[in-house]
Amino acid sequence: MLGFTSHNRDLAFSGITHLAAPGMVPSSIRRSADLASELVEMEGILSHGAITPADLRMGRYDEATIEVGVVDWESHEHKALFAGRVGSISENGESFEASLQSAKALFERDLVPRTSPTCRAHFCDRDCGLSPVCFTHLVRVVSVDAESAAITFAGVPAPTTIVGGRLRWVDGPQAGVEMRIMAATGSDLTLDRDLDSALAAGHRALVVESCDHTIATCAARFGNAANFRGEPFLPGNDLLTRYGTGGA
Repeated sequence: MLGFTSHNRDLAFSGITHLAAPGMVPSSIRRSADLASELVEMEGILSHGAITPADLRMGRYDEATIEVGVVDWESHEHKALFAGRVGSISENGESFEASLQSAKALFERDLVPRTSPTCRAHFCDRDCGLSPVCFTHLVRVVSVDAESAAITFAGVPAPTTIVGGRLRWVDGPQAGVEMRIMAATGSDLTLDRDLDSALAAGHRALVVESCDHTIATCAARFGNAANFRGEPFLPGNDLLTRYGTGGA
């Protein structure tokens, strides 16, 4: 947890020391009674020394919760005006930009299930019903190629089962960071994020298998077709444009 203030010195309240952020610009916040998500812009926070470019590139602040408010610098009386999450973080030259989504963004989600030929459940969630323990593997680093973001592990399952899956570091300089497995060749994995130069042989990670969300995979590989959350045999929108053909 990190706290920042646009004041000219650090302020400590609510058990958090809010660091004076040089270049941080106070933001105007508009609050409304309707369900439309508010838009908030904050300048200068991501440039503070407490948040490093390496942490941003590794995704340590992806989906981070954020609270913005006002404080009396003498009495420390304070009030929160905005609460939400960090949306996407993009790199623009030597600076980083983040979009902020208010808590009202939850009301903009479509909660009504739509038909789809593929499964709408997330792999091993409550709707899927499979236990993540059965498809999670502890692997150990054998060698690292930081330039190509490729790593050789010991204990990796079959490549066809993990491409598109997730890897979460257990220890080492990127402990807690989650990455997506983009490609796998034997015991060599290619990940979607930069690797820390301090990664070395012996560091451990958890690899979670992937699923392509098709009924064939669900039935043949997992034996879980009863929990399939999709409609693979439902006719599509092109049904009315089809025409009959003569049989032999």
